Formats: sequence, structure tokens, C-alpha cells
Amino acid sequence: MKHVLITGGSRGIGASTAIECAHRGYGVILTWNSQPEAASQVVKRIKNEGGRALALRLDLEDVGSFSTFRSQLAMTMETHWGARGLNGLVNNAGYGLYNPIETVTEAQFDSLMNVHLKGPFFLTQTLLPLLQRDAAIVNLTSATTRVATAGVAPYATFKGGLEVLTRYMAKEFGERGIRVNAVSPGPIRTELGGGLSDEFEALLAGQTALGRIGEPDEVARVIAGLLTADGGWINAQTIEVAGGYNI
Repeated sequence: MKHVLITGGSRGIGASTAIECAHRGYGVILTWNSQPEAASQVVKRIKNEGGRALALRLDLEDVGSFSTFRSQLAMTMETHWGARGLNGLVNNAGYGLYNPIETVTEAQFDSLMNVHLKGPFFLTQTLLPLLQRDAAIVNLTSATTRVATAGVAPYATFKGGLEVLTRYMAKEFGERGIRVNAVSPGPIRTELGGGLSDEFEALLAGQTALGRIGEPDEVARVIAGLLTADGGWINAQTIEVAGGYNI
């Protein structure tokens, strides 16, 4: 059996990705930071549907904890499943901030950078010894890197940095057979940033060629596909999953 680690797997796109990967036969390890009960519910659903899943706490802002997390992850996988490595890593965890540039504080800026760029950089670095040859990494970015939306400048900036990092990871990890891609969701029905009001959802739907916003499952299927042999010749790419948002 193959095994995948999904950060931020307690809700939204992360939870849907965990469930989709389990349906495709992966043993799933999902991380949570502040919502243990939500993570437990995802694990319970996967197990009830015949899959295998575990949940571990991870704070992406605390880079100093990553080495301990790697040891915990390795020990947990071996104890529960007899597994010694990962075949996939999904850097998904994140949160939104909707403030104009003139009101963003340094603390808010640093927190967003830590979660969306610095965290994925150093977590991936730390987990490299556990990634098997021919593993796959998927980084979650955002359509806001292409379409400027007032109020999300720091978030979009760091997601743009993650897109660049994706290409460099693909370049440097290629000799180990590790593929690295990014998935860039457009407007999706999640709790990011507090969720969408009916009015804002209608506005976003009107800016999308297919006339609606997307669902987490629709992004999850693309992520899972990139992890499997279906995406075996896709590398160093950012794939927008947005239904034709602002084209």
C-alpha cells in the first residue's frame, strides 16, 4: 500500500483529498492544528468506508518542531501499518486573511508567510528522507496569483512564491524520481477566510465561465490524480482548477 501525508486535512480541500486518496487505496496521514475533532471525524469516515487513516498534530508556523514531527510520523506509520516511508505529500494547510495592504500588520504578514511558504519549504525539506523514490508532491496555491483580488495581497504573494518553489523542487528532486506539481484552486466552497456569503458566492459564480463556484471534491480529484500514475508524466506544473475563473 502507498501512503500520503496531507497537511490541513481536517476540513475543506484537505479533508476531501484525504477521503479521495483513501478511496484510491492510499493509507492517509492527515494533520491538524486547531481542530482535533474535525480531524477525527475525517479519520472515522475513512475507516468506516474501509480505508486506513491517522491524524497527527502539526503547527506549520513552528519550523523547530518539524524534526520531532518527522520522528513521530515515522514511528506512527511503522507501528500502525508497518510502513517505512511516504509515497505522497500534499502541502495544503493554510488560512485566509482579507485585509487591504494598508491595514496588514507585520505579525499578520509573518504568520501568512510562515504557513503558506516557509512552512511548506522546511516541512518538505524535513520529510525528504521519508519520501520514497518516485513519490509525488502537490503544493496548494491559488488562482489569486493570477487574478488580483483586493484584500488578499499577502496570501496571494506567498502562494505565488509557492508556485515558484514548486518548479525548483521539481528540478532538484527529479534525480530521485520525485515529481512536484501545484494545484491552484479558484473560488471553492470551503471555510477558508470564514466561508463565502451568498452575495459573494453569486459574484464569484458570475465571474466563472461555468457559472458557479467549485466544490472541494472537484479539487481533491485533481490532487489525487497527480499523486497517482495518472499524473506520472506531469511535473513542475501549476494546474488551475477554477471552472474558467476570470478568463
